Amino acid sequence: ETGTATTIDLRSIPLAPGEEDEIIATLGVGEIRAQLSALGPSEITETRFPGVWLVTHYNNNEEIIGRFIEVCDMPRLLLAQAEDIRDGLASLEQELEKNE
Repeated sequence: ETGTATTIDLRSIPLAPGEEDEIIATLGVGEIRAQLSALGPSEITETRFPGVWLVTHYNNNEEIIGRFIEVCDMPRLLLAQAEDIRDGLASLEQELEKNE
């Protein structure tokens, strides 16, 4: 109701064996899935509930090192940083100038 994003760290909650899997199964899978390669692989999956995202981080051995439920419009991990956008624009402008 307030528009405030919320993050739930599934690995910080004392869950019985199988409960995390049950939570994930209940959330289901929605229409969007993104994979990142920044400081190790990560998966961001929209659940079947719009605005509820499952974010999973892996180490290089493909072991889960973090799993979060994010309730928000878009997980912050997917948002471009203002500095990166400026750098990207500068690179694009240079590329276009070369092709003129």
